[in-house]
Amino acid sequence: MFSKEERDQIIKLVKKEVVPAIGCTEPMAVALCVAKASELLTNKPTQIKALLSSNILKNAMGVGIPGTGGMIGLPIAIALGMLVGKSEYQLQVLKDCTPKDVEKGKELINSHIIDIQLKEDITEKLYIEVIAENEKEKSIAIISGSHTNFIYIERNGEVLLNKSNASHEDEAESAPQLTLRKVYDFAMTTPLDEIEFIEQSGSMNMSAAKESLNGNYGHALGKTLCGKSEKQMMGDSTFSHILSYTSAACDARMAGSMIPVMSNSGSGNQGIAASLPVWVYAKENGKSHEQLIRALMLSNLTPIYIKQSLGKLSALCGCVVAGTGSSCGITYLMGGGYNEVSSAVKNMIANLTGMICDGAKPSCTLKLSSGISTAVLSAMLAMEGKCVTSVEGIIDDDVDKSIHNLTQIGAEGMNETDKLILSIMTNK
Repeated sequence: MFSKEERDQIIKLVKKEVVPAIGCTEPMAVALCVAKASELLTNKPTQIKALLSSNILKNAMGVGIPGTGGMIGLPIAIALGMLVGKSEYQLQVLKDCTPKDVEKGKELINSHIIDIQLKEDITEKLYIEVIAENEKEKSIAIISGSHTNFIYIERNGEVLLNKSNASHEDEAESAPQLTLRKVYDFAMTTPLDEIEFIEQSGSMNMSAAKESLNGNYGHALGKTLCGKSEKQMMGDSTFSHILSYTSAACDARMAGSMIPVMSNSGSGNQGIAASLPVWVYAKENGKSHEQLIRALMLSNLTPIYIKQSLGKLSALCGCVVAGTGSSCGITYLMGGGYNEVSSAVKNMIANLTGMICDGAKPSCTLKLSSGISTAVLSAMLAMEGKCVTSVEGIIDDDVDKSIHNLTQIGAEGMNETDKLILSIMTNK
């Protein structure tokens, strides 16, 4: 089915996109860029300027920053990135943060050395430019395209890295070009020992969920769903467990806990939504180790495929993309084949297209639970032979065309929506 070279390319892609992260990835990416710029200087910066795309600003305004005791937003993320951030940690850049560091970070904020601005006249939705200076030195670091992708580094006028002329089209061409059929076949046919690494996506996110249930993070939706009255309403079932564990992991992450999660395509919430429902369903329904691994690969690779045309950031809530992956994995675990998986995808797109992203924040857990609820319902419908047809809305007979319709709306059609969302958020 796939040559060893083709399998290795896809595995490389998955390992690039499914990585551990602490905290919301947008402020962590900014902290990462600050850490890199600061590391280039002999002494600590006395001025930090961050020029950011609107989507980065939107996703970093209202989310908790790990290790800060509940502080939110970019100023403390930038301050800590400068003080204790290590670029080698990637999206776990602040994992060495201590309470003393947070106090020092507050002092930096009060000293007004941090300047945060919207980067004008760019089309890239994921763009972070950090200029760090002290009395004798200056450095520039730029991340673009993905959360850890440095495209430009300069120290004291010397250019150390310049990938700014490389187009995203060139990068896209170098990546494996996927279809849903390829995603499904890869997950089903690749030798198990080559893809067993994907198990960590479920185990790490389940650990995060369990730790969250022992605390009170954010809106505590996951914990609330475990309550007596909630169980009377929803029952004590695999479905309710999927919702509670998935919501719990999101609760902790959005509240700024130091609990690591396995992300997908630059988003911790997408990683949670793509893996935890599959993990819970498999474990509670006696599925084999092989079935679990193949389902997790299917559920994680599907959103990676969708993001190839949607982009890392858009006005479309990530739960739509990750929930679609989860629905595929659950459909397979229910006994479905490619046709049923395709039906589940169409059912998802017919339902959730248009759900907006209004930034990362504690209430993301509500959207995640909506996406996962729809994922399970879509899988159940698919297994009953029910599928939204091509005469209904944006659904096409071709499932890949249906996915393209979804991503076209998210990447192009909702641009004005994105601008309005940011305007509303910044003028409250």
